[in-house]
Amino acid sequence: MALSISLTVNGKPVTATVEPHLLLVQFLRDQLRLTGTHIGCDTAQCGACTVHLDGRAIKSCNILAVQADGMTVTTIEGMAKDGQLHPMQAAFKECHGLQCGFCTPGMVMTASALAAQSPDLSEEDVREQLDGNLCRCTGYHNIVKAVLHGAQAMKSGA
Repeated sequence: MALSISLTVNGKPVTATVEPHLLLVQFLRDQLRLTGTHIGCDTAQCGACTVHLDGRAIKSCNILAVQADGMTVTTIEGMAKDGQLHPMQAAFKECHGLQCGFCTPGMVMTASALAAQSPDLSEEDVREQLDGNLCRCTGYHNIVKAVLHGAQAMKSGA
């Protein structure tokens, strides 16, 4: 029994018919072709699928698409505006906060929500809050540096 949902994704209204068991991550990737949201573990452990749901960072492998009905979803594809990287995206680039890039969209989504909520982050805060996002390539040093840099850029309105 398919259900109709209506939501806003990256600033655009979307109406679709989905199966009740379809995960939000599958909807975004398979139906909307927003493949920046990655599927890593399917158990909400790695954070590669993190998106913003009504401004909050959530793991989209842990929520059904029908639960997002009427809500606003922002994916990594929706972060840049008018050809300009979001300050957190720019910070990850400038501070070399990525290697293979698989975890990067989820890290950026988590970090930008964190910085919007708490702009005056300490290194300890960042390390604690990124606990649910896994990176197998880096030692997190440059990721933490990027988050702190991005948070300051967001705070100053860059």
